Amino acid sequence: MKDIAAACHVSVATVSKALNGHRDISEETKLHIKKVAKDMGYFPNSVARALKTNKTFNIGVLFVEEAHSGLTHNYFSHLLDSFKVTAEAQGYDITFLNCNKQRKDRMSYLEHSRYRGFDGVVIACVNFEDPEVIELIESNLPVVTIDRVFPNRISIASDNKKGITDLVSYIIKKGHTKIAYIHGRDSAVTRQRLTGFREVMEQHDIVVPEEYIRETDYRDIQRTAIATAELLKLPDPPTCILFPDDYAAYGGINVIKAAGLRIPEDVSVAGYDGISLATKIEPKMTTIKQDTKTMGMLAAEKLIALIERPSTTEITSITVPGILLPGATVASQ
Repeated sequence: MKDIAAACHVSVATVSKALNGHRDISEETKLHIKKVAKDMGYFPNSVARALKTNKTFNIGVLFVEEAHSGLTHNYFSHLLDSFKVTAEAQGYDITFLNCNKQRKDRMSYLEHSRYRGFDGVVIACVNFEDPEVIELIESNLPVVTIDRVFPNRISIASDNKKGITDLVSYIIKKGHTKIAYIHGRDSAVTRQRLTGFREVMEQHDIVVPEEYIRETDYRDIQRTAIATAELLKLPDPPTCILFPDDYAAYGGINVIKAAGLRIPEDVSVAGYDGISLATKIEPKMTTIKQDTKTMGMLAAEKLIALIERPSTTEITSITVPGILLPGATVASQ
């Protein structure tokens, strides 16, 4: 910085102010100093900046996906991409926490977060009953959770109950009463959707046989295919099948087609998520498109607000509605 000051004929203090964006020097001087600094190969040292500001401008991301699809997971990949873009636009980097519990030298999630000096952490798609996750959530680190509400923590969630309500209401309006639901494994998201499904059916005085309700894993094509085959073999099979998500739905669709049945003429189907593939393959999937862009953006904005303005940032739970995409896989009865 002394070399830059000498080259610009200004004080070291002026160089420091220019490089740190202070407002008490002119924009012309700032631009000149920054250009000279760049030409001289100067770049700030993150460790030195952290010591001075007590911030690393680094946010941790805890992401553990049970199906091991990682960042190919359509829903979370788009959400985390939006989170990354928003955080980076505000000067923050993001780093994924080490989730490999087989490593001999691994740290707990909280230990890793403190070791890396994260200013805050966003938590998405994990086992929220995991003691390590609970320890992190209950720590003094700024935290935002995705799709799970905790006391005294900011959460961003897709409005799953409204989404499934809109979807089932649409299917009923198309004349269907024999609607089966293959839902995902037990989780807060699954419970919200299953409750919404049962409430809508009850409001329309539609009795749902227990054999119409099946459970599988999210994004599991093989198990969804098995569950679909079981539904088709029932003495009184459903006229419409809801799948846990668009990706898993293709396991069911393959079984339906292999049985010589047409979609939607013989069997109607609907998914959830609104992934790109589902809206491009014919017939286009009837589904709920989750607003991952808004969710990721809000998660980043709220976490950064919590980091930079902890005393004035409201601790709140935000639900983001999805959008019904009628598609062409639900026929009128």
